[in-house]
Parts: sequence; structure tokens; C-alpha cells
Amino acid sequence: MPMKLRLSVCVCALSLCAPLAAQEQGEDESEAKPEIVVTGRGLDPALSTGIYATTTLERETIVASPSGRIEDVLRGVAGFQQFRRSDSRSSNPSAQGVTLRALGGNATSRALVLLDGVPIADPFFGYIPLSAIAPETLGQIRVTRGGGSGPFGAGALAGTIELDSADPSATGTFLGSAAINNREETEASGVLSQRLGSGFAVASGRWDRGQGFFTTPDSQRVPASARAGFDSWNAALRGVAPLTGQIELQARVAAFRDNRTLRFEGADSFSEGQEASLRIVGRGDWQFDALAYVQARDFGNVVISSTRFTPVLDQRRTPSTGVGGKFELRPPVAEGHDLRIGIDYRRADGELQEEAISAFSGNITERRRAGGATANLGIFIEDDWQIGPLIINGGLRADRTSITDGFYRAVNPAGMLVSEIIAPDRDDWALNWRAGALFYATRRLDLRAAAYTGLRLPTLNELYRPFVVFPVTTQANAALENERLQGFEVGLDWQPVNEVVFSVTAFDNEVKDAIANVTIAPNLRQRQNLPAIEARGIEASVAAKFGSVSLDGSLAWTDAEVRGQGSSLALDGNRPSQTPEFSATLTLGWRPAAGWQLATTLRHVSAQFEDDLESDVLPAATTLDAFIAAPLAGKLSVVLRGENLTGEDIVTRNQGGSIDLGVPRTIWLGLRYGF
Repeated sequence: MPMKLRLSVCVCALSLCAPLAAQEQGEDESEAKPEIVVTGRGLDPALSTGIYATTTLERETIVASPSGRIEDVLRGVAGFQQFRRSDSRSSNPSAQGVTLRALGGNATSRALVLLDGVPIADPFFGYIPLSAIAPETLGQIRVTRGGGSGPFGAGALAGTIELDSADPSATGTFLGSAAINNREETEASGVLSQRLGSGFAVASGRWDRGQGFFTTPDSQRVPASARAGFDSWNAALRGVAPLTGQIELQARVAAFRDNRTLRFEGADSFSEGQEASLRIVGRGDWQFDALAYVQARDFGNVVISSTRFTPVLDQRRTPSTGVGGKFELRPPVAEGHDLRIGIDYRRADGELQEEAISAFSGNITERRRAGGATANLGIFIEDDWQIGPLIINGGLRADRTSITDGFYRAVNPAGMLVSEIIAPDRDDWALNWRAGALFYATRRLDLRAAAYTGLRLPTLNELYRPFVVFPVTTQANAALENERLQGFEVGLDWQPVNEVVFSVTAFDNEVKDAIANVTIAPNLRQRQNLPAIEARGIEASVAAKFGSVSLDGSLAWTDAEVRGQGSSLALDGNRPSQTPEFSATLTLGWRPAAGWQLATTLRHVSAQFEDDLESDVLPAATTLDAFIAAPLAGKLSVVLRGENLTGEDIVTRNQGGSIDLGVPRTIWLGLRYGF
């Protein structure tokens, strides 16, 4: 709910003076100044939001995750998928790509993730810094599956995930929590909110650390095997203030650092970032949203030989920068119309800095640098038109994309050139569109249909950075083309009774020139543009609440296929790697009394393939999680959380029989105040 702050002015020392003054001056001066409403959010969702397959997660759901991680919250949305099944405590940060509708296949995000309107994907790799997102700071999450690029921005190929920060009406003056689990891992967080005149400020911080668990199965462990240790923190300061009665200023600065160890002693990685954004939102007759942001990121990673267990690669740094902004205008037009006109821009640049190391001598054998810049300028116009029970949506978007200053250079320890690639600069214009309709068939039944196109640039990582996951080498490809999506969908939302809502969507999406890691020789892959990845499927959800008992469920079934030809002909008809055919989540909740909250979540993910040739399988996994909060005194509660209570073996990687596992049975006990 928006926070309302009332500003009143007394024209006399006492309110009783006003009538007397009015009689003496012949006028009424007792009128109060207009009410100032400060929300801390962007403009209200457009009318067309209901046309596309959209799921909204409220704060009550966001802060009750059994793992306390944002990716666990999002897994409850039909069609949401990470590149790997690992969470952000036990995976390499560069593998944290997120997508929707089984349009995965590599570690780059094909869904656009926004925090208060700002794209948060890493400028170099395209992964999402999941450990930098504290669920307790969020007020709402809106996930739009499909829908094309539209007014969201380029990169919304598979859909858009919009994260909105919470305001003081949701957090109160102070929120605090601390917890420890059965492996003696800890987490602690705090959110401090303060009203400042007609605005407010929110400061937040979180720290997670632990020894982690062994991702390597017992049968494959060696003396050098290590737990997936983690140590991460994030902090943010956000301020919102009114400039006028209808215009507000929003500012945010944030920083994070995440350190991890994976599989072997010494296989350490880090990711870190700093960012700042400024946003001005106008809610008058001429509504507008003006946003500017800057991001600085870095990533480092040490690769350990799986045979000699010594360093073979030191990816010391990968500094990158993202800058951009957006301006959207909603002018008052004819009644029943909601017109949106705007422009957005994003530029990403970065450089890989790494050294190859001999596993035998420990000496540096090669020094490598790689990097470049990408940019996207988009201009869009979109109109929603309501005609009685019918809403019609149509929009056009033109994108100018550019890839510049690309290079890869390797030299030996003496500085002599070993190999070099200087990629030619290139740019292009692309036109995207989307259209749809929503029909309120009855008071309880909505019917919808939509068609759309979308665009995603290749990342600097895909263009210029080769990598090795022993024994497989994956080459970069500086000639990669932009991915293009076209799709359509039909769906319905049905509320048979007040307490129950069903939603079903059937979709058909195709990504042309889809970027994937394609096997071109034994133990050798290259990033290539596949002719297409096609995904057809069904998404469904149900939400029911009967008194203190609630039920929330979602499922996604997808028939996804690769279209191959030429060097990728052997992949034709294969299922994209890391893509399950079926996934489902069911959560049963109970609030027996004020302050009490109990929930259990059953989740199933079907089998998927590790690689493009379908040679290695990740078996299906079914997990059971639980969350219990009980009041102790006042705003203080005790919280008990359980992850993977059945102890299921969740295989997250299978490369020729070399296996990594996901989170085992984990029990958390903690306290929280003010939630």
C-alpha cells in the first residue's frame, strides 16, 4: 500500500481563528495544502499488464522463504529457471543466469531483471548477483513471462522480473534477523527506516557466511576436495523525497561482495559491485519516469586442476561498467487510452585479466586480456485502449545495437604475442513489436491473447572469453549475432469463488540465432548461434485461501527443441541443455493466530541434460522445505526453517560422471524482530 504523509498548515495560531479571519477579510484562508503522496516506486503498471502472463509475489511470500534466498522465492513462479540447480551459496557466480519458459541453454540471463527499474545483470557476464538481493528489503516482485522487449528494454527475451523495494509502511522503523543452521553457518540482516519530512530513507545490510557443504559425492572426494564455503555481504541506502506535490525523487547507492570456494581447496572466486541510481517520477496529468544509473562490477576466479589439484588458471580480475537510463512519458490522451512513449539506453564495457599456470611447475605460461563494449539504444511507443470489457494493447520498439572495441590477446611470460583477435566494430537497427488483448468475459473469467518479438545482445563474456571446465574447453566467438525472439500465447484467469484463482497460459516461443555452447570436437565446444530454439508449453498456477489456510501452486510443462543445421546439425531435435521438461511447486500455508506462520513447500524438477549432445543426465529431483514463525514477545519471533528435508540428492552438474550436488538437508533456527 502506498504511504501517505499529510502536510497541513494552520493560517492562524488556533484553528478557531480561521472563521473570524475569513469574516474580517471576506475570504476563506483555512484551506489546507494538498496531500503529498510518496510511494518510492515507479509509475503504476500499465493497463496491458494483465494481457501478458504475469505473476505477482507479495511481501508476505518474499520474506517467508525456507532458504532465505531470492532465487528460492522466484522458484515458485511457473517457468522460472536458473542455469544450474545450485543456489547462490554453492555455484560459481558467473553461472547465475536466469531465464523463463525453458529458453535456457547457457549461463547468460535471457530474462531482464530490474531492481527499482534498474537492470542488475553483470555488464560483462550477464549473470544476476543473487546474493546481493536481500528479500527482506523488497515489497513486491512482478514476473512477466514472454511479452517481448516492449517498454521494458532490450534483454527481456524470455520475460521480465521486476523487483520493487519496500517502503517504511512495510518494514516499520526496524527489521532485524539472525539465524544459524546445523552446519554452524550464519546469516544476519537489518533494515532501518526513517521518515524524513514528507519523504523517507531506508538503510539495509546483510551478511551470510559458512563453511558450506561438500558438493562432491562421497565416492568422488579426494584429499583436496573442499566444502562450498561462502562469505558474502551487501549494503544499500535509499532515499525518497517529494520535489512537488506530484513529483518525487528517488536515490539509491549500494555495494556488495561475495566470496566462494567450490569443489577443491584454493578454487576461490569473488564477485563485487557498487552502484548508484537516480530516479524522478511524476504522477500528474503528464506522468513521467526518468532514470539514470551507473554500475561498477568485478569478478575473479581461480581454477584448480582436477588431476594434480594445483592452480591452472588465475582469472584475477574482470572489471566492468554499466551505465544507462530510461525516460518514459505518459501524456493525457483520449479517454480510455494509456499511451507510453519513451527511450532507454544501456552501455556495458569490461576487460578480462587472467594468467594460465602450469599445473607441474606452478609458473605462469600465458597472460590473457579480452574485452570490449556493447550498447543498446531503444525508442518505444505503446498504447493500451479500453473499450468496455476489452483492453487492446499494441506497441513498437526500435533498437540500435552496437558491439565495439572487441579484442582477445594472449602473450607469453616474455611478452611475445601468442594469439590475438581484433574484432571489427558493428552496429544494427532492429524493429520489435507486441500486441495483445484482454477480455473480461464474466465477472470471474478473463481471456487473453498476445504476440510479440524481442531482442538480446550477446554479452562480452560470450563474445570474447574462452573458458575450461576440465576436460572441456569452450571457445568464445566474436562473430555472434543478436538473439531474436518471436512468440505468441493464449491464456485465462478464472476465479470460480472468491477464495480461489486459477491461471493457465499456453505459449509458443522461438529464439532465432540462439547462443549456445556447441560441441565441435571431443572435449571442445564453441559459442555459436543456433538456427533456433523452439519452446512450446503450458504454465498454470492456483492460489486459494480459506480462512487461515492457504494453498499456492504452479507448474510448467515445456516441449523445447533445438533447430540445428551445418555445424549444429547433430543437435537438431535435441532438448536444450540445462532445461527440464516439467517443474512444479506446491506450498501449503497456515496462520493459526496473529504472528504465527507455517508453510511447507513441495517442489519437483524433471530430468535435464548437462550438455548439448544429451550425453550426461541430471536426474529428476523432488524436495520438501518448511518455514515456521512463532511470536515470542511483542515484535520478536522465533523462526525455524528447513531446506531439502527429505535429503534428496540434487545433481547440479554431471560432466562425464564427475558430479556436483546441491544443498543437502539443512535446518535453520533464528530470531527476527519487526517482520
